[in-house]
Formats: sequence, C-alpha cells, structure tokens
Amino acid sequence: MMDHQMQFSFKKILFFLVTLVLTSQCFAQSIDAEKLLKHIEYLSSDQLAGRKPLSEGNLKAREYILDEITSFSNVQALYPDFIQRFSFVNRRENRTYEDAANLVAFIPGSKSRKVIVVTAHYDHVGIGRPDAKGDSIFNGADDNASGTAALLVLAEYFSKNRPQHCMMFVALDAEEMGLQGAKALVDDFPYPLEQILLNVNLDMLSRSDKNELYASGTYHNPQFKAILEQASSGSDPVLRLGHDIPGTGKEDWTKSSDHGAFFEKKVPHLYFGVEDHIDYHKPSDEFENINPAFYIKAVNLVLTCILKLDSELMEESSGK
Repeated sequence: MMDHQMQFSFKKILFFLVTLVLTSQCFAQSIDAEKLLKHIEYLSSDQLAGRKPLSEGNLKAREYILDEITSFSNVQALYPDFIQRFSFVNRRENRTYEDAANLVAFIPGSKSRKVIVVTAHYDHVGIGRPDAKGDSIFNGADDNASGTAALLVLAEYFSKNRPQHCMMFVALDAEEMGLQGAKALVDDFPYPLEQILLNVNLDMLSRSDKNELYASGTYHNPQFKAILEQASSGSDPVLRLGHDIPGTGKEDWTKSSDHGAFFEKKVPHLYFGVEDHIDYHKPSDEFENINPAFYIKAVNLVLTCILKLDSELMEESSGK
C-alpha cells in the first residue's frame, strides 16, 4: 500500500494529466475539472463515512457544500442560510429524522422568471456489512458524490455566466431513504410549481464501461428530445436517450431517483446518469474506482445540454 505522500503525489499527477487532456479538447464552455475531482474525492472519502442522513459524515458534507455555494457570486438564498430543513419518518428503521437538510442556491435569470431546477442527492447509505476485504464504509463515490460534485461546479459556472432562465441548484438529502429531500422540496417550493421549466437531476455520472451517459425522461417530455440530440451530436461520451419506457420494470428510471418526486407533481424532468456497475451500493464504490476522464467529459456534456436547453426553450417561449 502506498504511503500518504505517494497517494497525494499520484492524485496530483492524475488531476494534472486529466485536466491537460481535456483542456486540449478546447471546450467552448467547460466546468472546472480540477475542482470537480477535488469535490468528489472529499465527498466520497472515508472521513465522511458514507454520508447517511444526520450522521457526522453527512453533516460534514453539508458544511462542505454550503461553504462552496455561499462563496459563489450572484447566488441568492431562498431559505434561511441556504438551508431547507425537513423531517421524515424512516419506517424501515422506525425512526424519525429531524432537521435533515436540502441545500439551495438560486441564480436569477437574465430574461425569464421560469426556473430550471438542478438537483443531486448528497446522502448515501453510511456504514454497513463489511465486504470480503473488511471494508464497511459505503463511500458512494459514483452514487452520488459524483452528482453532488457536478452540481457544485455547474453552480459555479452559472454564477459566472448568467443563464437566461433562473436556475436553482439543490443538494438533496435522504434520497436513499425514499426521495425524502426531493419530496420535501416540491412540497415546500418557494414558487408555484408551474414556474418550474424542468428538473435536471444528476445521479451517478463518473464511470461507464460503454462510454455512455443516459438522459432519461424524453418519453414523458418529448419536447426536450431534439434539443438534447442537437446538443450531443458527435459527443464523447455518447448521450443515449432512454430508460424511461413504462412497463419495463427496473429498466424504467422514471421514479428511480429524485426526479421521481417532480414527475409525481407533473413537473417535466431530465435525469442524467449511467447504468449500474459492479460497485453499485457496495463499499467498493470509491474514488479510486471512478473514471476521471469519462467523468469530466460527462459533466461537460451535461453543461452543454443545460446551456442548449436554456437557450432553445427561451427562444420557444419568445415565439421565435
């Protein structure tokens, strides 16, 4: 096993090489790749112990996310101190969770009061049964430190590049316990739900053996299909549309993550994520097992799609 100094050097070299490769691709718009990797590494580290709601690790994640979003310019709070607190009952544990927290940052649009709500859950399942290696921490690197880290760099991007529509960036709590944070958000939304243009949900973005990222939701929201196809033409990774056909069981992701709470309220959604992998919901879902090059490109693709949606939907609402 490498000592701490060797691990640190390896990770710094990894950050440099991945950033160098992706910078050479000359993205017209791109997220901060180094920060993205820094965020996911911390959020999936052992010291956060799997981020189970209200655990010490979850509270550390909460503090980290709040420090980030409150440091951005042009970001407003819609709830006291950027926190929407809520409580819920976990029937499996026969326990009431009080003061769980969604973390909400708002960026006003330049042309529209309609809101694009970008979500990612920052909780995971905590500590469980040890695996064959004796590891009992379910770090949740892909699920869903990857979506949370993406949320942070996307929020930072749009804080510097004002969108045409308003954008709300929400790090949701307690997804793993039944989409509790998302349900609390739509039940206590600061605006009429009709003001939401769409929900863009991010859950599991950091690895794919097929070099594929999925956008689920166009079956129910076909108005987004052509926009996504234009935005992703010739993309690397490939953007696939699907996993949203009713009656297909687990292949239908329509209610599989936080966007499900929006769907139940008849709010349009798009869900960006990858298919399950061998480390899904295991202690081996760790930072060391993500694919950094794929991850950075996937988040840049999500950015490209959001920019295209922001632009094209603005034109459609203007009657152009």
